[in-house]
Order: sequence, then C-alpha cells, then structure tokens
Amino acid sequence: MALSSAFNSALSGLTAAGRASALVSENIANAMTPGYGRRTLNLASNAQAGPGVRVLGVQRHADPVIIANRRVADAEQGAAGALSSFHNRFESLVGAADDPASIGMRLAGFESALLSAASLPDSAQRLTAAVMQAGDLARSISEASQGVQDMRMQADRAIGAQVDRVNQALSDIQKLNSRITSTKSSGGDVSALMDQRQLLVDEVNQIIPVNEVARDHHQIALYTDGGAILLDGPAARLSFTVTNQIVPEMTLAGGALSGLQINGIPVRTASQGSAIGGGTLSAQFAIRDELAISAQEDLDAVARDLVERFTKPGLDPTVGASDPGLFTDEGHAFDPGDAVGLAGRLQLNKLVDPAQDNETWRLRDGLGAASPGPSGDSRLLQAFGAVLGEARAQPTTRFGTGQMTASGLNSALLSRAAQGASTADRALSFASASLTELSQIELAQGVDTDAELQNLMLVEQAYAANARMIQVVDDMIETLMRL
Repeated sequence: MALSSAFNSALSGLTAAGRASALVSENIANAMTPGYGRRTLNLASNAQAGPGVRVLGVQRHADPVIIANRRVADAEQGAAGALSSFHNRFESLVGAADDPASIGMRLAGFESALLSAASLPDSAQRLTAAVMQAGDLARSISEASQGVQDMRMQADRAIGAQVDRVNQALSDIQKLNSRITSTKSSGGDVSALMDQRQLLVDEVNQIIPVNEVARDHHQIALYTDGGAILLDGPAARLSFTVTNQIVPEMTLAGGALSGLQINGIPVRTASQGSAIGGGTLSAQFAIRDELAISAQEDLDAVARDLVERFTKPGLDPTVGASDPGLFTDEGHAFDPGDAVGLAGRLQLNKLVDPAQDNETWRLRDGLGAASPGPSGDSRLLQAFGAVLGEARAQPTTRFGTGQMTASGLNSALLSRAAQGASTADRALSFASASLTELSQIELAQGVDTDAELQNLMLVEQAYAANARMIQVVDDMIETLMRL
C-alpha cells in the first residue's frame, strides 16, 4: 500500500470516528427527550476512491409498532382525564352524602326544619329557619345547574382551542414533509426534522387519534380511526365556531351549537361512530353534547319533583291551580312543557323569601292567605313535611319507573354522580398506567446509555488506531526524507 493510500485511509477513518462520536454524544444527551430517535452512522467501503471508509449518512431508529401503541394509550389517557374531570366536578356540584352543602343534606335540613316548625308553629324563628333551609335547597340545585352549563361552555371553548391547535399542527407537519423530502434529496440529515414531525403527530394524536401511513420520499399521511383524512399531501382544515353563551335548551341536534367540519364536510362527533373518537376532542364533545345534558336532565328531574310536590292539589288550600307553590320556576308556576333547564330557574316563592316579601308566616298559614291565621295551627307545616316523605311516581324515567320519596330521589342523584366519578377515575388510572408502561417500553427501545458508552469506547479505539496509522505514515515519510 502506498503511503498516500494509507494516509487517506486513516484520514477517512478519523472522519468517520469523529462523526460517530458526535452521534453517540447526541444520543446520550437526548436519551430522555420525547420524540427523539436514536441515530447510528451508516458506513461503507470507499473502494472506488481507494482504501478507506465512506460515510453514507445518518440513520434514525424508531419502532413504528411501539410508537403506535403508545399513541393509542396517550389518546386514551387524555380522553379519560377530561371525562374524569367532568364527573368529579359534577359530583362536587351535587355534593357527597356527608357534605353539609350537598343537595341531599340541604333537603334533609329543610325536612328537619319543617318538623321543628310544626312542633312550635308560633315561633317566628323556626318559621324563618325553615324558609331559609328551603331557599338554600333551591339555590344548591340552581347553582349545580349553572355549574353544569359552565362546564358545557368550558368544553365548547376547549373544542375551539383544540381545533385551532390541530389545524396549526397539521400545517406544520405538511411543511416538514416537504422539508424532509427536499433535504433528503440533497443528501442532508433529516433526523432532527423527523423528531420534530413525530412530536407534532403525537400532539395531534392526543387530540384526535391518528394512524400514520408512510408515503414516498419519507413523507407521511395521517388518518383518524374513524376514516377521516387529516393529511395526505395537503393538510385538512377543521372548522368549528365557539358559542359565547350556552343555556340548557341549546343543543347540537337543535342547531344552536356548532358541530365539527373537516374541509367543509360535517363529521359525526357523537360517542358512537365518531370520526374523531378516542382523544381529548371527542371527550370535550361528549361533555358538551352528552354528559352535561344528561347531568342537567338529572337535576331537572329533582327540581321538578320538588316543585310538583308542593303544588299537589289540596296541599295548600290557599293556592289556586295556576298559582306557584313554595318552589317556583323563576317566580312563576311550573309549565310541564318547559321542563328543560328547570333546575337553573328554581327559586323560592317570593312571598316567603326573606330577601323579598319575607312573610314567613305564610309557610304556616298558606301562601295565598290574606292575613296570618292562628299561630298554633301546624296542619300545613305537617302537610309540607309529609309530602316530602310521600312516595310518588316520577314524571320522567331518569331514576327508574318506581315511586320515590324526595330523599330517595336525591340519594339516587348523589349515587349516580358518585358512581360516574368512581368509574371515570378507574378508567383514568388504567389509562395512565398503560401510558406509563408503553412510554417506558418506548424509552427502552430508544437510547440505551450503557450500549452507547460501549460504542463510544469502540469509536475511541478506532480513532486511536487511525491516529496511530497517520503517525506511522508520518514517521515513514520523515525516515525517507532523511535518506
């Protein structure tokens, strides 16, 4: 071998060793970086140009199966987190069984106050206490209803924000597809661009679960599990209009709320058969259009039961058939044809409300009484207490078809809220555990720092050997020059 060939061979080895050591350092530094794919150096013989080694390029390693499984778990964890947050919030709105501010405890307090007032009907303090307990009960139901509508508005705003983020991410992925193709065709290293693209796909996937499909020239396409095309060449455009104010009567089916469109085409967002099912966007649609509406219906059923109990014919002889009872629909008599949102409109009759007319004696003598009656007459107070304990058929089937007392109905409401929160928490725990395990598997398949350090030792040995070769060539040239 000529000295020049030996020198060029050693020089190419040093160049390759330098590139390899840089890659090892980069791998170790990014071992815990999300989206990072381990790099290795592709080498080949430099036979055409003489002895030595030729660097073909950098190869990025990523297991598509493991990434796909982790993305499924990531989307499930995001959806489960959103649903768990809703159910726990609703449980806090209606209150736990032992919570003094819960709807059930407010009802028990009102019932107890009626019994206390009936035992001493001439006591203004006891009448006032009963009226205040009734007001607290009405407010707790109304505030729970308002809380549900607030969660619907929050979900609506979250949908708008997530749609904007998906549109931006899809546009960025389309640009990266083009850059990766052009950079690769010019012989450049596209590993960093592919890392960035993977992170963007992960972000889209948490919002809308996607399937990644490889295309020519290192590009990718994205499809939802429901078959919608989000990216295949050009990026799709998602459309959604945020609603500033939501009331119980407003629904997607009724046209009062915005649905989702992809490239101008409406897509199904309901839980069953959704084109975007599985991620946080689907969960927010479920909260706005299904779960919150169901929760509102539960509260409306409780409010309606309360109103109808105190407008029972013959309960209060001083109240006419068209007059409101103790509990009203914003001060008016309840219309069974306008039951949607009743919980949010539930109010104590202003005649006995301490904040308005404050004629608490009417609780004893009748809401429509012209003047106070005998102070020792407790018949109406006893009747009010008895009607709460009366088992009656429900006008809706929200809590079954059997007859229920007022406390039984409220217990069913609290039980349903607690069960929903418990189920959602279990789903979140399972999804979180699955995501943790799959993330660890992905990391294990990524950069192994021990293996990288072993590779670094081999690189150092190769570097030393090539450096020694150059030293030998230099010594031989000096020897020849001295001859």
